[in-house]
Amino acid sequence: MRLNLRVPGHFGELIQGRLGACGPVVLVTLPCADLGVVAGCRPGRGLALHRAGAPGRGLALLRALGLAAPGRVAMRPLAEPGCGTGVSTASLVALAALAGWRGAAEDLAAACVAVEGASDPLMFPAPERLLWASRAGRALALLPALPRFEVLGGFWGPPRATDAKDSDFADISDLVAAWQGARALGDFAALASESAARSLARRGPAGDPVAGLAQRFGALGWCMAHTGAARGLIYAPGTVPEGAAAGLRAAGLRGVRVFRGGSA
Repeated sequence: MRLNLRVPGHFGELIQGRLGACGPVVLVTLPCADLGVVAGCRPGRGLALHRAGAPGRGLALLRALGLAAPGRVAMRPLAEPGCGTGVSTASLVALAALAGWRGAAEDLAAACVAVEGASDPLMFPAPERLLWASRAGRALALLPALPRFEVLGGFWGPPRATDAKDSDFADISDLVAAWQGARALGDFAALASESAARSLARRGPAGDPVAGLAQRFGALGWCMAHTGAARGLIYAPGTVPEGAAAGLRAAGLRGVRVFRGGSA
């Protein structure tokens, strides 16, 4: 079976928290084309999943979308589930595509939320431009295009699966307002750093080394998966210093990589 369908994932969030002390959980995702899932299928009766999650969840998604099971499905996640790379949502998006889904991204997001209780915005073409209400599966605002940047990142600590009922996040309504008016990369990086710092102060885990690494290696800012293991340093294009990747590995980060983001 050829795994010839690829659904890109993300590398945690640039910002995440509550829109007001009692408001919804919102986020701005950080897309990463190197992550996500690859998938394929071949004819067969019913739905057989290999490394693609529980068949019951997949069948529930297909029912919600009015699709028939495509047959025997194989998927390979490009990072360990629970690391904050969108494997769960990407798997559902891939299954829908294999089953022939051609409908609106908004409807696919609603079906993902109905199945899992939360969703990343990976079914949209520019997910980083959405202020995303992850428990509702809908965009609350269109955000500015991000300047081009590079992230040097890896995974720190054990996997931490997202709990759709978890709403114990810091209030980031001020960061969202500032994000909507930001234009310079340094401003976006500073806001991402503040969101990550608030999350660690409120939720942990203790001992996270990434803020110190950002200062040591001259990053504009840093970011994280607020409910996962992804951690990253934000740089202007072409400015990741020599030795920084080795420094991340020495600090205990695994799967260290550099990837690009932004478009403006």
